[in-house]
Amino acid sequence: MLQEVHTIFQTFGASVVVPLIIFIIALLLRVKPKTAMMSAFYAGVGLTGFTWVITEFTPVITKVVRQMVNNTGIKLPVVDIGWEAGSLAAFGSTVGLSFFVFGLLVELILFAVGVTKVFLPSNIWNNFGYMIWGTLAFYATHNYWLSLGLEFFMLLYSLVLAEIQADRWSDYYGIENTTVDALHNIEQVVPAILLDPLWNLLGFNKIKMTPKDFKKKLGVFGEPITMGIILGLILGILGNLSSLTTMKAWGQITSVAVQLAAVMTIFPLITKVFAQAFTPLSAAIDEQQKKKHDKQNNRYDKKRWFLAVDDGVGYGESATLISGIILIPIMVLMAFILPGNKTLPVVDLIAIPYMVESIVAITRGNILKVVATGVVWFSLGLYAASWLGPIYTGAVAHYGVAIPTGVVMVTSFNLVARPLNVLVFAAFISENPLWITLAIIIYLVLLFGLRKYRPQIWRYLNKMAAKNA
Repeated sequence: MLQEVHTIFQTFGASVVVPLIIFIIALLLRVKPKTAMMSAFYAGVGLTGFTWVITEFTPVITKVVRQMVNNTGIKLPVVDIGWEAGSLAAFGSTVGLSFFVFGLLVELILFAVGVTKVFLPSNIWNNFGYMIWGTLAFYATHNYWLSLGLEFFMLLYSLVLAEIQADRWSDYYGIENTTVDALHNIEQVVPAILLDPLWNLLGFNKIKMTPKDFKKKLGVFGEPITMGIILGLILGILGNLSSLTTMKAWGQITSVAVQLAAVMTIFPLITKVFAQAFTPLSAAIDEQQKKKHDKQNNRYDKKRWFLAVDDGVGYGESATLISGIILIPIMVLMAFILPGNKTLPVVDLIAIPYMVESIVAITRGNILKVVATGVVWFSLGLYAASWLGPIYTGAVAHYGVAIPTGVVMVTSFNLVARPLNVLVFAAFISENPLWITLAIIIYLVLLFGLRKYRPQIWRYLNKMAAKNA
């Protein structure tokens, strides 16, 4: 049965399966069939648009990054080959497929009984983010039930983080009653909250670095398309430092600049299309909550719930995309200068805008804070990926993914360069009841705090965000 389900999903793909799920959810929310159908169509078109743009742009950035690396002459043993290899391995393992099938049922139950106020089945395609950790654990321990338990535990704590940031995320990205909960991108909620007071002490909140400020201060040079040209030129030059006197180098530099400007221009348009899939659903959620509580909708209502959406919705937002692009050369540099690091981020660098969405939402688009938080957290992530390198390489190879010739070990900067996820993973694969129990206790404390103090948590986060105005 597991293989049949896998075959169905692989055959039809996200651009068909996700719209179908959106259509069903819309009908359950009593959205008119015609509107539900259009929501599904918008979801399919949006996802297809995301895929086209990223597919075209990834080789461009990857080539420039490889040239940056080659110019340094430094070799690191753990090479990032992209999240796709991890996804294939996750779907290739029995424990991964078990979660894909039964995880949906558990997600529905968790929402129905009120453990979470995030309806996750609407973003089922990102479940491979949980599946890869179970796959790695099974490869390391050969313990099926422990590995399956790890997947479900990661689901539980990611839902807590998704709900903590839900009000900020939906407010910043402009789609009411929605949030994101891709495991590989949600843990950034933690450093975003913990490091924000430090950045305020350093005065980062007073430095106006948002897309609006850029437009106001820089005029035409602050427009997203112009910022794309500028950032593209910088990336292109960094990738061609050894050949700046050649026409070929400047051909690539200008090409990267124009292509990045295109992404900065086109991606927000695709995002608007994709967002239209969720607008009727979020409006229906609003209406139902007003009727249920017989009062005007209160954003701090403890019963307010959220629809999980694909994090592609936020990728093309200006502050998100600018922060992500700025972090690309910075993280390559950090990989070289961090003592003891063995990981070289390459292919997944294009995924950094996905990785910073929570930080952007919590800091209200303060690019300086986003970059500073990203440098700290993703640097720790490099160490996490370095430690995990042998396990990840072994698991990926075991489940049928070819390791590139000449590469010692592989990783995914997006999937596993995750300090918090690696700590949880380490606790479980130790098979030590003490460490596993400690992880569970920490989760239960977080869940209790969220359920009891959610309005206060959201007010605090909004107060934090307001300081960046």
